[in-house]
Amino acid sequence: MKHQVPVEKGKSYEIEIHTLGTSGEGVGRYEDFTVFVPYALPGEEVRAVITEVKKTYARARLTEILRKSADRVEPICSIYDKCGGCQLQHLSYMAQLKAKRQQVIDAITRIGGQKDVFVEPTLGAANPWNYRNKMQFPVGREKNKTIIGCFAQGSHEIIDTRDCHIQKEGNNEIVNAVRDIITDLRIPVYNEDKHTGVVRHVVGRVGEKGELMVVIVTATKQMPREKEFVKALRKKLPQVVSVHQNVQTYRNNVIMGRETKLLWGKPTILDRIGRLTFHISPRSFFQVNTAQAEVLYNKALEFANLKGEETVIDAYCGTGTITLFLAQKAREVYGIEIVKPAILDAQKNARDNNVRNAEFIVGDATEVMPRLYKQGVRADVVVVDPPRAGCTETVLKTFANMHPDRIVYVSCNPASLARDLAILEPLGYKAQKVQPVDMFPMTSHVEVCLELVRADLLEKEKAEKAKKEKK
Repeated sequence: MKHQVPVEKGKSYEIEIHTLGTSGEGVGRYEDFTVFVPYALPGEEVRAVITEVKKTYARARLTEILRKSADRVEPICSIYDKCGGCQLQHLSYMAQLKAKRQQVIDAITRIGGQKDVFVEPTLGAANPWNYRNKMQFPVGREKNKTIIGCFAQGSHEIIDTRDCHIQKEGNNEIVNAVRDIITDLRIPVYNEDKHTGVVRHVVGRVGEKGELMVVIVTATKQMPREKEFVKALRKKLPQVVSVHQNVQTYRNNVIMGRETKLLWGKPTILDRIGRLTFHISPRSFFQVNTAQAEVLYNKALEFANLKGEETVIDAYCGTGTITLFLAQKAREVYGIEIVKPAILDAQKNARDNNVRNAEFIVGDATEVMPRLYKQGVRADVVVVDPPRAGCTETVLKTFANMHPDRIVYVSCNPASLARDLAILEPLGYKAQKVQPVDMFPMTSHVEVCLELVRADLLEKEKAEKAKKEKK
């Protein structure tokens, strides 16, 4: 018998909200049918108009809160209801931390099949505002005015943003200065539909001492009036020390292209995590929340359980941030990264921090790790911090084939982490500790640090413990 969908598009319904979805939306049921309602919270009863109907779920627009959650707070951002940059400003910060822990629990139990692994409470930020050291905003036109800001939720409509409350103030200053300058100099902005114009995105980075890097992403090889632009930018923002042009000519959603030109100043800026300093170039990966990155990396170091004699492989090392943290406690560390500019930054970071027990290798981990193994390298610990999509099964098998005692998995996506966890368990690794870290307050995203230990070592430890207890 075909299931009858109980809701219709365009009609209003009263819906009980039970949980939060992975994108921060309220998840409710109407006559046992799932309805996703953005800006609704668990425990609330709301009235919502159905905007989309599928076979197994519907989406709705919140129109009225009939019963309010005690965790609901007033968002501080004036464009919060339009902008897609944040999803949880209407939820108290303590409740955000609980929701993110639950997101991790749901992923590792439902996707990863781990019923008996305890998930620690989420480690929250001391200050959940103005934390982002990196900004990348699209540029467009509206009513004959240049606009720069976040995309609206689920669209490519640009919401003009002058004071983003999760960006460091330096990035807000960059946005406002660039908007004024390209308007004054009449530099054409990019039209996504027509694939015309010049300026596509503005990328800003804020360094350790408030130094600023500005990257203008263009759809053309040449940037009109570039010298005048740089002069005006330096005058408006004396703290700018590095100005680049990045060329992205393709008609796609990839923000930055492969070609970057230094227009003025230093090629990199510096930031600090713990006692280590890092050179950051326009295309470098660097955690956007510096303070919470230190919390995360200290947790990864704790889970690696290093005594000073270990060989460690960091399989997606980027600019070497985690690698250099590990090098403080290990005998030797190998960092592997497929992006060559990131490896060059990592090598410079190692030199500048006087770290001599770290080697950085350009290449794919699935090719480099077997090569290292043939050369006699035996990893005691493998650390992995992959892209949002997680690891391929081939990569995970490559890790397991090196038989490390531990695998420390850092992830920005609990779902892909849980999927990889389910692959690693049959390969002989069991999850022991799971620690969520809130790297992205006010958003639905959560970072996770996970410790996996080789199953035969766990059995050996268990047997030795039982032996001691008998004595």
